[in-house]
Amino acid sequence: MGAVIKTGVKAHDDALINAERTRQASITAGVSMSVAAAADIAFARAALASCLANNGGAGAAQFTTMLYGLGVRS
Repeated sequence: MGAVIKTGVKAHDDALINAERTRQASITAGVSMSVAAAADIAFARAALASCLANNGGAGAAQFTTMLYGLGVRS
């Protein structure tokens, strides 16, 4: 994470930027692993929702895989 993703779909790009900003604001020095994981999960869910709503589903697989990697199965 931390890389800027540009798809060319403004609504989707803006949603990803906002999700990443929120994630970064949540992860500060000394934060617990569970708080960091929760921030990563929130980011992946927001990004997945934007893929489905704003990007015709393109890119959804990478965020679904990310959620699986974080232990989220639903």
